[in-house]
Amino acid sequence: MALINTQDTIAAIATPNGRGGVGIIRISGTHALQIAQTLTQDSTEFKARYAHFRRFYSEDGAVLDEGLLLYFPNPQSFTGEDVVELQGHGGPVLMDMLLKRVLDLGARMALAGEFSQRAFLNNKLDLAQAEAIADLIDAASQAAVKSASRSLQGAFSQRINTLLDSLIYLRLYVEAAIDFPDEEIDFLSDGVVANKLAEVRQHVDTVLTEAKQGALLREGVRVVIAGKPNAGKSSLLNALAGYEAAIVTDIAGTTRDVLREQIHIDGLPLHIIDTAGLRETSDAVEREGIRRAYHEINQADGLLLVYDLSTELSTLPVCSVDNLSESVDKSASYPQAGHKLSTASHPLALAKQFFDPLPPPDKLCFIANKSDLVQQEAHLTCVEGYPHITVSARQGEGLALLRQHLKALVGYQDAEHSPFIARRRHLEALKRTQQALERANQQLQGLALGELMAEDLRAAQEALGEITGEFTADDLLGKIFSSFCIGK
Repeated sequence: MALINTQDTIAAIATPNGRGGVGIIRISGTHALQIAQTLTQDSTEFKARYAHFRRFYSEDGAVLDEGLLLYFPNPQSFTGEDVVELQGHGGPVLMDMLLKRVLDLGARMALAGEFSQRAFLNNKLDLAQAEAIADLIDAASQAAVKSASRSLQGAFSQRINTLLDSLIYLRLYVEAAIDFPDEEIDFLSDGVVANKLAEVRQHVDTVLTEAKQGALLREGVRVVIAGKPNAGKSSLLNALAGYEAAIVTDIAGTTRDVLREQIHIDGLPLHIIDTAGLRETSDAVEREGIRRAYHEINQADGLLLVYDLSTELSTLPVCSVDNLSESVDKSASYPQAGHKLSTASHPLALAKQFFDPLPPPDKLCFIANKSDLVQQEAHLTCVEGYPHITVSARQGEGLALLRQHLKALVGYQDAEHSPFIARRRHLEALKRTQQALERANQQLQGLALGELMAEDLRAAQEALGEITGEFTADDLLGKIFSSFCIGK
């Protein structure tokens, strides 16, 4: 949505589609009060922030509905403009008729997110807070609700503004060194700039770490379950979901399409995707299912390659969890991490049948299923640097280990380490800030060229300012607000 004429008076239904006891129509703009007066056939100026019971009339004077009218004069309103809310009965046909009457009286239909966009343009909230509104509405867990609420109250913005203040101070100090080169004090080598720059860089690192946790709460993790037919993929999906989400039979190739379920692990949204068994087949429907499986695998954050421990056994040298790839968390999240396998399938050989090259260890995890059939206990170890978890999906054994691994896979700690919600664009802005500050540090430690350092600090400030909207292109604003729902 591009920036449009903000002089228009806009209106939209603010309650969800469908039937309900109450339906709300929101009107914002210079003509909001006039429209309300005509609609109610009441020329008096309504008392601010007070619920008035009124009838709403059609053009021919017939009563359309009756309900409450609330008037919020500018600038003490959500958008910073005159705002009127009509609270009538929530029948969809009735709401459409009432909205049409409002539009006939001079309002135009609001675009998606236009109310929030006007609030941003009128300095009622910054861009991070505006995005938090949509995130609060879309939150799929209590942890995400709490983090989005903190962002809406300004927790994220406050952290960014503190960083911006520090950057501005640092820029002023460096600019002084450029403007007064003949002073007795060398501003760039007296230690003040270096110390301040180190503090800012550390602060950015901390905020980025917290933002990553917030982004995980908002977006979750895509985990694909793959493997041969009858390996127990659907049983694993059902075990993680906690109910019979997928059909499980002894017939190979039962799952032919992609099945999706969302679960939560300590507040972390997990998008679990079950796929068709990977094998050579002449069945056209099954081939399409396999094609879709590979598409999901390529898009996944994590891949669980499941194999049947009861039918694919052979001797395999193993290593302890300490030999796992550096990209995999080896902390106390794995309570049995030191356990070693005596026998196991050749999972790498299995994986090489389907993947060339192999996915990295921070994405691929081997799941040895049906441990109950071979009397093996659930445990975690590694196979040539890859995580390897022995489970029984049918008995529920080893699922706690798997859940801990999925959290460690993306570096998720818990909801308490997510003080605010965040988006991918926030992470990208913080990373560009890090890079600009690293360049500034190199300039300081190298030739100490103040002009180049000042330019890097300016770039860092602009990258940070994109988060709150201090420096934001109009096309980005349009893209952000167009993702909101109508009426917000």
